[in-house]
Amino acid sequence: MREAIGMVETRSLIGAIEAADAMVKSASVKIMDFQIVGSGLVSVTVSGDVGAVNAAVESGKLRAAQVAEVVSANVIPRPHDEVDKIF
Repeated sequence: MREAIGMVETRSLIGAIEAADAMVKSASVKIMDFQIVGSGLVSVTVSGDVGAVNAAVESGKLRAAQVAEVVSANVIPRPHDEVDKIF
């Protein structure tokens, strides 16, 4: 069974760090990628089982919104095998 992938993108490095901290503390997920996109955008990607990733992304969005603008958040429950090549 494939692991789910969850992403939170903020317009602040501090917001992304807060989101990453909240995500790993709130559910059993691991950080796959932490990417500084540019123009202030920072993206955090986590993986784990679907329920844990959903909980982590919700928690990350709420925490990041307290200190920064949350640009987007998304959960992919069962990504295709080809998506692994991106990471």
